[in-house]
Amino acid sequence: MNIAVSSMGKDLNSMMDVRFGRCNYFVIYDTEGGLVKAIENKGQMSGGGAGIAAAQQIIDEDVDVVITGNMGPNAFNLFKNSDIKVYRCASIKIDSAIQSFKEGKLEELTEAGPTHAGMGMGAGRGFRGGR
Repeated sequence: MNIAVSSMGKDLNSMMDVRFGRCNYFVIYDTEGGLVKAIENKGQMSGGGAGIAAAQQIIDEDVDVVITGNMGPNAFNLFKNSDIKVYRCASIKIDSAIQSFKEGKLEELTEAGPTHAGMGMGAGRGFRGGR
C-alpha cells in the first residue's frame, strides 16, 4: 500500500503540512517495502486549481491513501472517483502520522472541506488601505 502525506519536507522526520493543494512536498511511503519517496507538489504555485493539480499528481503515483489536514471539494472528488481514501491528521511528524494511520487512529474524510479559491493570494483578507 502506498500512503501519500502532505509535507513541509522530504522525509519521514518532516512535519506534515495540513494544506493539501499548497503543501511543498508529498512524502510517499510504501508499507510493504518501507520505501520512501518525496515529490515536489506541482500544484503549490498555481494561481488557481492547486488542489486539482496536486490530486492528479498523487493519482499518477498510484497511491492508495492520502493523509492531510484539509482538502477542498475538487481534489476530494478526484480521489473519491479514483477509490483513494483520504484521512485527516494534525501537523505532526510524517512517521507519526503514518503510525497513527496503521493503528486506525485517523479520521477518514467522508466529505470535502470548503473551497479555498486561491488561498494565500491575499484577496478578501480584510485589508483596509490608508488607515
